[in-house]
Amino acid sequence: MIAVTVAVLFLAAAAFLFLAPWPLLNVVETGKTPEYPDVTPRFYQATTERAFDAALHAVNRLPRWALVAYQPEKGEIRAEARTRLFRFADDVLIRVEAQNGEVVVQVRSASRIGKGDFGQNARNIRAFFDELDRQMRGSSGHPESNGAP
Repeated sequence: MIAVTVAVLFLAAAAFLFLAPWPLLNVVETGKTPEYPDVTPRFYQATTERAFDAALHAVNRLPRWALVAYQPEKGEIRAEARTRLFRFADDVLIRVEAQNGEVVVQVRSASRIGKGDFGQNARNIRAFFDELDRQMRGSSGHPESNGAP
């Protein structure tokens, strides 16, 4: 009986340590999720058409991501990102719009199920921005972003 109690306590402690680093969220949005202060909108010195095209290419280059729909006239791209292990689906909405002579790209990633995402939605946004920055470099060899790295 003591061994069972110790085992249960050990598993509970391990679960707490595993889950503690992540806030209990299932939606992360650039600039609107205080738990992830590094997940902010990106600004580019480019046309909205160039940024939108680069965002489409970024979605198509990311592993386990699928393009669902896009509306250039609204500056919106909808995608689905699947987790590596259990293939859970997260819905990703990307908005590209002109703002004060620049282009701003904002992203929202939301889990379809569950109350916590173990940080996956923030990872989705970071991965998208990493690939978008690569796409925006294009042939010039230097990033055009003034957003967070």
